Amino acid sequence: MIAMVSPFKLLILVSFLFMTFSINVLSQEDLEERVYDYAEDNHQCFKCHGHKTFHFYNEYLEREVKKRMNPYFIIDSVKYYESNHWNFGCLDCHSYDYRTFPHAGELRMEEKPSCLDCHGGDEEYAQYHFEQMDEEFHRSVHSTKHSEDFTCWMCHDPHTYKINARTNENIKQTIIYDNNICLSCHADIGKYQLLSDNMNPNVLVSHEWLPNQALHFASVRCIECHTEINDSILVAHNVQTKDKAVKLCVECHSQNSLLMASLYKFQSLERRNKLGFFNAAILNESYIIGANRNIYLNIASFVIFGLVLLVIFGHGILRIIKK
Repeated sequence: MIAMVSPFKLLILVSFLFMTFSINVLSQEDLEERVYDYAEDNHQCFKCHGHKTFHFYNEYLEREVKKRMNPYFIIDSVKYYESNHWNFGCLDCHSYDYRTFPHAGELRMEEKPSCLDCHGGDEEYAQYHFEQMDEEFHRSVHSTKHSEDFTCWMCHDPHTYKINARTNENIKQTIIYDNNICLSCHADIGKYQLLSDNMNPNVLVSHEWLPNQALHFASVRCIECHTEINDSILVAHNVQTKDKAVKLCVECHSQNSLLMASLYKFQSLERRNKLGFFNAAILNESYIIGANRNIYLNIASFVIFGLVLLVIFGHGILRIIKK
């Protein structure tokens, strides 16, 4: 049964057990009370925002009425409790005034917290370099072109977002998940026109030049070609203008592939730490030419090849002399 548990859920379980038994965090009773409290509070929100319809008592009509929920305000509770923010209460981020219903209209104008409001300046998250990600994002075309209209929430919905690159060993699933983040705007005219009056560009048409297009879309994330690679952070956030996109085959299909510095970065580092320079790449899933090469194996292969040629040449000379 353990083998059927996803790496992310296993990580949650281990983290939960660690928090439970650590002397530096809440006691077992306090932790259970905390989980119970936010789950109960969240349930009050999900009774409406977790369904396509909701009902309430209308004091003006003096009867119970049923209404359709705005689809943009519907939160999938299953996806929420599988996301990175599964242990948050709704009111940790939203105003406490939402406790009352009907909600005051001005609450929709409240400023949404940014990633750095929680992750910035915290030693627990220092290894992920959130501040540097924020700096990169503000240099990206998303920020420079759309200013404050483009926020972290545009790509990373806090109700559903979950990390993939560090927790999912299936590269294909990571590619699909990350590409769907880009396509949530670039293939959705409704969301795209929140930022632009232009018609949503057809991704297939704009990538007509790309050979074997379907295979590339299934095997490479958009950010591999459209961001500036940064060695110090796991996922680059400086999205470049389209004229700076990677178009040369050799930049990916080579020994010093860009993909080894981006898509396969975390996996290759993990393998290298465990196995040394051998099998540094995910060879069973990578299609990169030369991804498994290193200088030592190159030298050994040349020596062996040279010895084989020498034996063949020597054998031929001896046969000529003998005759």
